Amino acid sequence: MFSPLVIFIGIIVILILSGVKILKEYERGVVFRLGRIVAPKGPGFTWIIPIVDKMVKISLRVITMDVPPQDIITKDNVSVKVNAVVYFRVVDPVNAVIQVENYLYATSQLSQTTLRSILGQVELDQLLAERETLNMKLQEVLDKHTDPWGIKVTLVEVKYVDLPQEMQRAMARQAEAERERRAKVIAAEGEYQAATKLHEASDILSRNPMALQLRYLQTLAEMASEKSSTIVFPLPIDLVTPLLKAIDKSGNE
Repeated sequence: MFSPLVIFIGIIVILILSGVKILKEYERGVVFRLGRIVAPKGPGFTWIIPIVDKMVKISLRVITMDVPPQDIITKDNVSVKVNAVVYFRVVDPVNAVIQVENYLYATSQLSQTTLRSILGQVELDQLLAERETLNMKLQEVLDKHTDPWGIKVTLVEVKYVDLPQEMQRAMARQAEAERERRAKVIAAEGEYQAATKLHEASDILSRNPMALQLRYLQTLAEMASEKSSTIVFPLPIDLVTPLLKAIDKSGNE
């Protein structure tokens, strides 16, 4: 049988060992001593007083939280489903423990309500086109509300916007009409530029008769290179006029 002294020493050793705690580099230990908070412990080896102290471990790593799809009615009365992802981390372990009962659950619920509130204030076109601006606004609002909890929201990203089928068809028709409009505008712009260049070319040729003759000869050369059995040579009026005058003069004589 063990003597009472051996038993007492064994109990003391067990109590001492039960107070040994090992905290990883990304962990901090919030210690309550008889219900009152003391300085956070860690990382590495630490020891707390058994029975008297109670430790709550808090991770300082970035937490990725998926926000479930939320039914949102936009400012222009379009019903959509939107989900997002929130990145945050604990920067003050003490506040994360004593200021909120469950900071993970609280942050999740706050993210859902903030998502519905902020996105419900914008129109559908803004929701689709200005996503980066909305992400920043969501991050600012969430970070402001979670700051008393010792939590820093670093990033919020809207992942997916689920549109009704009829809205998707309407947007597809709108996009097709926009593409047709752009094609017509580009074609009209091309016609305008071509007409402008032709007008400028005609002005230059009208001021330089020799340039017109050179252009005529170039056209004849291009026609001669084609494999055609019949070629029609249009004669410029400047070449025909002297010949007509000579014929008329000889007839009068």
